Formats: sequence, C-alpha cells, structure tokens
Amino acid sequence: MCELYSKQDTLALRGKHIGPSCKVFFAADPIKIVRAQGQYMFDEKGDRYLDCINNVAHEVVKAALKQMELLNTNSRFLHDNIVEYARRLSATLPEKLSVCYFTNSGSEANDLALRLARQFRGHQDVITLDHAYHGHLSSLIEISPYKFRKGKDVKEEFVHVAPTPDTYRGKYREDHADPAMAYADEVKEIIEAAHSSGRKIAAFIAESMQSCGGQIIPPAGYFQKVAEHVHRAGGVFIADEVQVGFGRVGKYFWSFQMHGEDFVPDIVTMGKPMGNGHPMACVVTTKEIAEAFNSSGMEYFNTYGGNPVSCAVGLAVLNIIENENLQENAVQVGNYLTELLNKQKAKHPMIGDIRGIGLFIGIDLVKDREKRTPATAEAQHVIYKMKENQVLLSADGPHRNVLKIKPPMCFTEEDAEFMVDQLDRILTVLEEIMQVKTESVTSEGMPCKTKVPKEEHVEFLGGRSIESTESPSKKRNGLCSDQRALPSKRLKT
Repeated sequence: MCELYSKQDTLALRGKHIGPSCKVFFAADPIKIVRAQGQYMFDEKGDRYLDCINNVAHEVVKAALKQMELLNTNSRFLHDNIVEYARRLSATLPEKLSVCYFTNSGSEANDLALRLARQFRGHQDVITLDHAYHGHLSSLIEISPYKFRKGKDVKEEFVHVAPTPDTYRGKYREDHADPAMAYADEVKEIIEAAHSSGRKIAAFIAESMQSCGGQIIPPAGYFQKVAEHVHRAGGVFIADEVQVGFGRVGKYFWSFQMHGEDFVPDIVTMGKPMGNGHPMACVVTTKEIAEAFNSSGMEYFNTYGGNPVSCAVGLAVLNIIENENLQENAVQVGNYLTELLNKQKAKHPMIGDIRGIGLFIGIDLVKDREKRTPATAEAQHVIYKMKENQVLLSADGPHRNVLKIKPPMCFTEEDAEFMVDQLDRILTVLEEIMQVKTESVTSEGMPCKTKVPKEEHVEFLGGRSIESTESPSKKRNGLCSDQRALPSKRLKT
C-alpha cells in the first residue's frame, strides 16, 4: 500500500499542519484511504468500502499521463485540446449556451459567474436559496446560507434569500395546489421589495437540484417562473451544476434539463465530476453575456484553467460517460435503488421521504413520520454504523437528517442491494431501541429531550447499540480483519 506514515502518525501530522477547520469524514474515527477502484475505496488495512458519496469519479489516468508527457502550459498559447473540449462540452448544452470560461474549481466558476452576471446589466444584487452552498470563496460564502453562522454573520444588503422549494419540509408542501407558483411568487416579492429600496437584481443562483440543502428537487415549473421574474427585473439565471451535472440524473446530461425544454439558464457552472477529481471547472454562457463581460475592458486570464492536461482529462471523462453508457446506468441503477428504498420506507417508520432522480437520492429520516420531526442524532448514528459495515454515506440538510446518496456513476444494482441491506439491518435495530426508549419515557410521563451529538458516533438507551457483525463486503473481498470500536456518546434523555 502507498503509505508514508501509520494512520496514527497521519492523524498527528494533519492535526499539526492542516487547518483545524478542514474537517474529515467520520471525525470520531476517520478512514485512511490509500487506493480506489471504480466504486470501491480501500483503507490501509485493505478493507474495502462501498463509496456512496464520492461524486467526482471517472477514469482519466491514461489520458492525463499521455498529455503530461507531451505538454502542459497555460491557455494563452494556441492548443487544440481547449477548443476541442469546449466544442464537445457545448454540444451537450442548449444551443445558446456556447461560450466557455475554464477554471480550476466549482468555487472559481461560481465566483466568475457572479462577475459575468453583474457586468451584464451593471446590477449588483443576488437572490439565493435558503440552505444553499455555492463555494468557499468570500464572494460565495456571502450567498451561501448553508455557511451562515447563526447570530454571528450579518447578511449582506445585496443578498436576498428565497425559501428552498422543498415540498416535503418547506413552506409549501405536496398538498399545496401549486407549490411551484407559490415558491416562485416568493422570489417575485423579493424582487419587488429590492426595487422599492432602489436595488437592482443581477442574478438568481440555484443548484439545479439542491444538494447540501437536503437533496431537494424543485417542483415542476418553478425554475421557469423564477426565470420570468428575474429576466423581467434585468437579471440572469445561474444554474449551479457543480455537484449534479455530467449525467448524474441519467435521462439528461444536465440536471436543469429535467425542468423542461422551455427552461434554459443564462449561465451554467460546473466542476467536481468534470475532471474525475482533477481540478477542472467551467462557466458556460451566452454570446450576449460574454460580449458584455468583454466590454468591461478587463481581460480574463486563468493560468491553469483550460490547460492541455485538464482538457485531455475532460475529454476522457466525456468519452467514458458515452462509451460506458453511464447515463443509462444512472437511470437503471437509480430507478432500482429508489424502488428498493421505497420498499424500506414502507417497512421503516423512520424513513419519512425518499426523493431523487438517477444517482442523486436523499433519505429523509424522521422520529415521527406524521410530524416529520427530523431524526438528526439518529442520522449520524446511521452513517457511522454504515461505515462499520463498509458503506460510506453522509448526512446533510438544514437538520442534518438527510442521508445523501451520490455514488460514482459506475454504481451497480448489486451495490444498491448491498447498501440497502445494510441500511435495513441498522434501521431495524435502531427502531427497536427507539421504541424501547419511547415506551420507557412514556411510562415515566416525562417528555424526551435528546441531546444531539455533533459528528460523533451515537449510542442509544441503556448502552444498547447496533451489533457489529462481520461485514458482508469483507467476505466478498476476502478480508476479515478485526474492527476497532468507535468512540461513543450516549444520548441523554
């Protein structure tokens, strides 16, 4: 294995030299990954994990190596790779989206998209969605309520936050006559209020499917109606496809396309899967917006954006998506996984909602299905127990109770079955424990107040927790190493 240090030494060096705000998955007992293949990751002991969250994976090593042996330089030199990649990328988008600006990360792409939008009409204000996340640059933290610190961050005057178009937990739910119109009217009211204060809207920005916000898929017609209001105000619509693009939804290459042919954003940003983890991202827009940006007189230059190696990697990703039928796989496996999960929903009262499309799925865990009470601590417990059983998941959303499933696009039906089997076993025991706890508390006639641990393994009532058994994935992998117990924290009632 490719190890320079023991796991303990790696942790110690990380603690010494890496910023403390740079968190790791499973902080109570992080995994040290030394190699990966397809949808599987392997730790330093050789134990195999099924990766359900690492949405940056496609195979690109050979293409990168071949180009690195020849040349890598900046994009001010004429080179075929950048124009060929721009041509191929544009062919996947609606005709009016034809001008590319290459960057190195999704954050850079979204920052540049804001510059394009503000230059277009000279407007400044941005409308974003509640719980949205668009990147780690200062300009993006300002428009990412997901990162706002309660009571500490003051929202900038030019930022306007619209309600998340969530029909399960939001203001307008599935029983509303027209939730798309109702949520879009909220945006309209924001625009009117801004105008009455003498402010002008530059852009509305949203992920085509909101990921960090809890795997939210907007109701049909919402984006079209919002685009009408924003365009009428002189602004542009920015579709953030950094996490959800490149065939993840299966039927369409871009997630915004599932909203209908009559909806086309003015700017699309992309990253993550674009380069299989290689630092590559892009902004694609219209000729009109590009010309307005050029008229500012300021040259746009990015030393590494669109370099020959990055574009060779990008071309390899496009080829693999097509040649290996990964979109079709996302449809087939995604539908199968959703079917399996809906069967689990019928079995487990903790599953309040299953939502998603293709290989982008969320499982909303609840303590009470009727009241839709978020099961926050329980979700953290589940992801740690799934890790013990060799499945990597994460939890997110405003209440951190939504299990996020965004696996590599080579995910198989067998993988789906394995993941769901582990989830079934964990929820079965967890619900038994919770029922015992509920009955115990009820008999005492006292309300239950649960202290939610942060990023920690959770142990439930009376020291009972889910039994750790030999992982089926270890059997498949021919490995049977002992597992060390995770640190635990008891839920207080």
